[in-house]
Amino acid sequence: MSHVNDYLELVRAPAILTVFGDTLAGGSAAGHMLSGRRIALPLASACLYAGGMALNDYSDRGTDADERPERPIPSGRISARAALCAASTLTLAGLALSATGGGRRAFALAIPLATSIWTYDLLAKNYAVPGAITMGTCRALDVLMGAGFGHLRPALAAAGIMGGHTIAVTLLSRGEVEGTTTVIASSAAASTGLLAGAVVAGTLGPRSRTLAVLAAAATYAARCMPAQARAAREPVAGNALEATKAGIRAMVPLQAALTLRHGNVAAGVVIASIDLVGKILRSRPRGSRISES
Repeated sequence: MSHVNDYLELVRAPAILTVFGDTLAGGSAAGHMLSGRRIALPLASACLYAGGMALNDYSDRGTDADERPERPIPSGRISARAALCAASTLTLAGLALSATGGGRRAFALAIPLATSIWTYDLLAKNYAVPGAITMGTCRALDVLMGAGFGHLRPALAAAGIMGGHTIAVTLLSRGEVEGTTTVIASSAAASTGLLAGAVVAGTLGPRSRTLAVLAAAATYAARCMPAQARAAREPVAGNALEATKAGIRAMVPLQAALTLRHGNVAAGVVIASIDLVGKILRSRPRGSRISES
């Protein structure tokens, strides 16, 4: 069981919950319902994300030996070769599931998504702005995978919003060890407000839908903006780390808001359930948790 937990830590198991809603948001924008084979698309996202996390630790194994020696690879609990094998296997599984859930239309987007993930982990993350943009592209492509090639236009706004939030979180995450800057943290907080407003402003339909989207968007902003504001006031490493974690967790209510604004209540309920699972996992005793950052 301990070896299983090591792999769960390697792939940041709790954070995987934050990607299930991407394809639901994209699919909702394109008018797709979550039924039949399409259930495989969120699983495809999860596998691609988990593979990226394993590849991230494989790529960072030298740095982690100095800065995060407790992680699975530098601590010796998982070999570098095993981590690379896990990354490759999970990526291939994600590609297969994308084809299963969305056919050629989804697979056509899963290929550049997987390419972007590997590009980020092996190259782009070494550079602040290119790395953040690449990571944002990964999240945007994940949303578009839910829409499928040929149905991209209605999902572009959702993809842009999720990608924009990811860019802000990624830039902030670079300060987890040595601290961030007031400018970066303030910009992240400002982007949160702008993105929440954009989600609500793009809502069409009955008043009940608008109120539901407003509630989800408010939850999104409330979940990450206070931590971002603290990091802006005092840009030390600890505050940057907490703001990064808050930004990761806030992706779930943001996805819910994006699905609800297209009237997909069922997908919104699924995402809310995922959010509840995340809260339960975080409420477990500290010794039994698995890191998400």
